[in-house]
Amino acid sequence: MRLGGRLQAAIEILDDIETRKRPASDALKDWGLAHRFAGAGDRAVIGNIVYDVLRRKLSIAWRMDSADARDIAYGALLSDAEMSAEGIVAALADDKFAPAPLDADRLAAWESRDLAAAPDHVRADVPEWCAPHLEALFGADWVREGAALAARPPVDLRVNTLKASRAKVLKELARAGAGEAPLLPGAVRVPPLRALGRHPNVQAEPAFQKGWFEVQDLGSQIAARVAAVEPGQQVLDYCAGAGGKTLALAAEMENRGQIHAFDAEKPRLAPIFERLKRAGVRNTQVHANPEDLTPLEAQMDVVLTDAPCTGSGTWRRRPDAKWRLSPQQLERRETEQREVLDAAKRYVKPGGRLVYVTCSLFASENNLQIEAFLRNNADYSEVDARPLWQAAAPAGEATPVFPSHGMVLSPERTSTDGFYISVLQRAG
Repeated sequence: MRLGGRLQAAIEILDDIETRKRPASDALKDWGLAHRFAGAGDRAVIGNIVYDVLRRKLSIAWRMDSADARDIAYGALLSDAEMSAEGIVAALADDKFAPAPLDADRLAAWESRDLAAAPDHVRADVPEWCAPHLEALFGADWVREGAALAARPPVDLRVNTLKASRAKVLKELARAGAGEAPLLPGAVRVPPLRALGRHPNVQAEPAFQKGWFEVQDLGSQIAARVAAVEPGQQVLDYCAGAGGKTLALAAEMENRGQIHAFDAEKPRLAPIFERLKRAGVRNTQVHANPEDLTPLEAQMDVVLTDAPCTGSGTWRRRPDAKWRLSPQQLERRETEQREVLDAAKRYVKPGGRLVYVTCSLFASENNLQIEAFLRNNADYSEVDARPLWQAAAPAGEATPVFPSHGMVLSPERTSTDGFYISVLQRAG
């Protein structure tokens, strides 16, 4: 496929997402199934255009003075694909599958409008109702923080120290453009895409199949480090999902002690078995039934809860989610978080720690949840987040936000996805 056909496909997919209010991944998958002639390169470029539009939907539409899918898809080529208007015309010339050309008035708007004059939530590329949440956390920097959440993300890898070193992984992935990630000595990063390029499929590398590394955002890796588990301890990864943090905890514990990985949603938990095997993890038991955890009550040195949340910290990777999010969904997540904390605390032994993690940037899901928990659980106190950060991420100068409780990581401040982390200590 030439660029014209790829652009037209992206426009159709964007219309599908908007009309049916469905996840971008589902719309892209269905388009691929219906157009099997499209190769991997075609699907990569189409996906880039779709995700670029979704990340910057408001700012591109404002500059185009149009929210039409065709116009903002062209806008994505002019911005993130780093193409000029003349270059686009040349690339689409004589392509019978190309969409109609960009209207002259749309191009004139693009070239004349200064984004600095746009409303704050447009410059930040966030739903207007979310703006007060970001401003409450970041203060005067909230627009810049929102814009960073609309940038293309890198691919972060966690070196599995049970099997390899960072130097060994970097050597294997040199051709993929991998380099050292900031902050952590065991992290590797493939930089964000440029223009219409595509990320290398690192999971097809022999090194991945051998279990030398896992794909895991740097913020998630830091959350596992902040948990400060030690070899020989008893640990529960509550809400373990596919097991990313479980694997990180196992490496920190050097395969010694015992990790219990639990998630009530069996489909989310299913990938963990193959991941544990590939990584060479031997100290983990997997549980899908809450009844299995009864013997663990008041026995765990550390309980890590990666609570269900709005995912506002992951908008770089799942930008469609920010346009589907509603205040009602936020309220449901807050209720679920309270339930998770109340359930998880029963497994912490006297003197043990409860680690609360979300990939959200909203205070109502983060420090306000901890505030309420401490108010209702007098046998818990919070561990100061600042020395925890310094111990977990000693390899850089980045500084998270420290709200009333815990710490908040973000793309702008720590070059990670958005994460909230708080560590609570139960009285001995």
